[in-house]
Amino acid sequence: MPTPRVNKENESFPHFVTITTIEWLDIFTKKEYFEIMIDCLKYCRDKLGLLLYEYVFMTNHIHLIIQSKEGYKLSQIISSFKQFTSKRILDELEKDHRKYILKIIENSFSKKEGTQIQIWQRENYPEVLETEKFMDQKIDYIYNNPVKKGYVEKPEDWTYSSARNKFLDDNSVITLDDF
Repeated sequence: MPTPRVNKENESFPHFVTITTIEWLDIFTKKEYFEIMIDCLKYCRDKLGLLLYEYVFMTNHIHLIIQSKEGYKLSQIISSFKQFTSKRILDELEKDHRKYILKIIENSFSKKEGTQIQIWQRENYPEVLETEKFMDQKIDYIYNNPVKKGYVEKPEDWTYSSARNKFLDDNSVITLDDF
């Protein structure tokens, strides 16, 4: 079965993307892990042509609504994001002595053949956002993901969500691009 990826014909369209940790492991359990992803998204925006419209970081996955600027490829940006974050997350796991998580990652049957350590699943589950209705559904999903999981009562209470940008006009975590 082929790995779901950004289709070449749709590279320039906005996408809803889900990036999940291997084995759905709850790796992101403290601020430092979230900061790694924030730093890498900022880098991708500044250097690789990423447009970031919405996001939420959960403990074992992230959802993004993203697009590439003209002349850039979304598939390459996603690949770079995963590479950049993997190295830093692995370093943080080792620093935190999370041997159990490291052992699961090392022995995962889900990792790409020939890969010793893999933080992210290969699949990104990209969905092209072709209609406003579909985009609104995905934005609502992003905002309410931490609420449904029981982390917070209101979407804007989750620090690592673009709901804060929208409802509180809080750009302290990361500034979003305009559609």
